[in-house]
Amino acid sequence: MRLDALIFDVDGTLADTEEAHRTAFNLAFEQLGTGWKWSRTDYLRLLSTTGGKERIARHIASLDLTDGERAELIARIPQMHAAKTRFYSAVVRDGAVPLRPGIARLLDEAATTGCRLAIASTTTAVNIDALLHATLGTRALELFGVIACGDQVAAKKPAPDIYLLALQHLGVRADHAIAFEDSANGLRAATAAGLWTVVTPTFWTEDHNFDDAGLVLPQLGDPQTPLAGEPGGRLRECAWLSFAELSSLREEALS
Repeated sequence: MRLDALIFDVDGTLADTEEAHRTAFNLAFEQLGTGWKWSRTDYLRLLSTTGGKERIARHIASLDLTDGERAELIARIPQMHAAKTRFYSAVVRDGAVPLRPGIARLLDEAATTGCRLAIASTTTAVNIDALLHATLGTRALELFGVIACGDQVAAKKPAPDIYLLALQHLGVRADHAIAFEDSANGLRAATAAGLWTVVTPTFWTEDHNFDDAGLVLPQLGDPQTPLAGEPGGRLRECAWLSFAELSSLREEALS
């Protein structure tokens, strides 16, 4: 069965962005005088909720407030999120958030074969644009023919909507594509859309359940950053996930 497309999540998958997001939230909260500051433990808990606006809403729901105070804060969520997005974009544009090992290599390998590339993310288009241009430059839009982002669908991950939208725009069947994720919610979204999925967890997601993943690796790996114990563990050919081996592993799993 031919492989026509690779579809990538962004936050945690293309790049380990979550610490930059947490920092941006806290800068926004400070600027707007909320008095909030999310620790790494706070943010780790909040990450089970998909979407920045949704995380702010969840935090507000946890506070001991009057109905009027709560309503006032809820009305300010768009303002808080817009400020957070400005701070995040500035951090990313400064080059503080690199791609994870193996991402640029695999993108190039796939593009060379004619395999199409897409993004399916619940983050905003502004955040995606900032990361892609900071890490891949002007060729980012040449690589990714489809960029589906969170505000384009009614339900965010773990709902499959964003992956179904990406597949629709690609004009590709789910059994002719592979998804790349880093979290349980992302995996649930991808598999619900019928996609064989590669998961590369981060600190923020390493304790999630990935039993339904087609392949789980600590990262994709590169000749300069080989995967420990590979080949011989999950991989057979080399100590990084090549496009050729990715294709063969998927073919074996689906046969």
